[in-house]
Amino acid sequence: MNTRLNTADFNQALLNFLDQSPTPFHAVASIAARLDQAGFMSLKESDPWVLQPGQGYYTTRNGSSIIAWRQPVEAQGFAAGLRLTGAHTDSPCLKVKPQPELLRQGYFQLGVEVYGGVLLNPWFDRDLSLAGRVTVRQSSGQLSSHLIDFKKPIAVIPSLAIHLDREANAARSINAQTYLPPILGQATEKPDFRVLLQQKLLAEQVDVAAVLDYELAFYDCQKAALVGLDDALVCSARLDNLLSCFIGLQALIESRPGNGQVLICNDHEEVGSASACGAQGPMLTQWLDRVLPADCNRYAVLANSLFVSADNAHGIHPNFADRHDDNHGPRLNQGPVIKINSNQRYASNSETSARFRDLAYRAGVPVQSFVVRSDQGCGSTIGPIVATETGIPTVDVGVPQFAMHSIRETAGAEDAIGLTRILMELYQS
Repeated sequence: MNTRLNTADFNQALLNFLDQSPTPFHAVASIAARLDQAGFMSLKESDPWVLQPGQGYYTTRNGSSIIAWRQPVEAQGFAAGLRLTGAHTDSPCLKVKPQPELLRQGYFQLGVEVYGGVLLNPWFDRDLSLAGRVTVRQSSGQLSSHLIDFKKPIAVIPSLAIHLDREANAARSINAQTYLPPILGQATEKPDFRVLLQQKLLAEQVDVAAVLDYELAFYDCQKAALVGLDDALVCSARLDNLLSCFIGLQALIESRPGNGQVLICNDHEEVGSASACGAQGPMLTQWLDRVLPADCNRYAVLANSLFVSADNAHGIHPNFADRHDDNHGPRLNQGPVIKINSNQRYASNSETSARFRDLAYRAGVPVQSFVVRSDQGCGSTIGPIVATETGIPTVDVGVPQFAMHSIRETAGAEDAIGLTRILMELYQS
């Protein structure tokens, strides 16, 4: 069992990472900063690569997806196959529309588009801030992109008072077009949102002649925290799936240099992964083309590999236990979960699951199983996509959590470090 990780330090680093990563762009920047500190070198996709044995590298795409890896120590190290962990950087949220300005009843609001399968009710009455990427024209005429984060409450989506909606506590649908535009303040005329962004960037000493476009999302200002009388729970926004990104990152950094150690964190999983930087896009296969030696047997390398698709699982909720199969209700802080679906919504099979169980046994970490109720539909992950695109044997796993796709989610404080220990075993295998 690997005992190098300290639970208290691990969880504090996790909380910091979650708070620093309000969008996929910020998450990738946070991951890159931690890789820099660990001695990994940044490579641009547009540059030629000269790779050294044992050295760690990373490359990004769109600023929202990242691949990090260590070159094998031995010349023939790839022959034993790759050991890959995959996760995704995006989370369901509310994104600002291109022409978002609204002035209604004297209130300045922004139109928003729902990204992914958002649990909408919890977005009401929260202190919201705004973050993302802005592309500008500089005074020289050059174009450049910059991360932006207001870092304070600038908006709210107020609920309608119970007196005006007596059925509010009954089953009620939410109209995303009319109910969700956040209020940013009062105004007598409609402000120009791009001018507001320009003023924000200029205050941060960014050279901006004009804001051309942006990708911005609202987020909850409440910080990530350990919750419970014994600090047994982690509560935060975006646990699905920044928790897995952090787990994979820590496992890679803490592992000794070996053969074929890879971490990939893709954007756009919540909307199907079909993009240039999504798991269904060519990012991983193009990386394989560049990194695998020309004289290696590529088919043998992939056949000898294992891809661990890490995406959170549904923990059994004590108030809604009937929503789970009686024999497959994972509990928080009882170990990570192998996710299984005979209809291939998850890519786990008996052999890849057995390999994961063996890694967990060696790490001294318990493992649970999740199968959706037979009368319910099943979600999916990047696991089946990567398996289909590459042919790499794949297992779908994840840390159990509550309130998936809510503005604030809950997981067990022990499970993340447990999965990290298993992935360290993977990287050393």
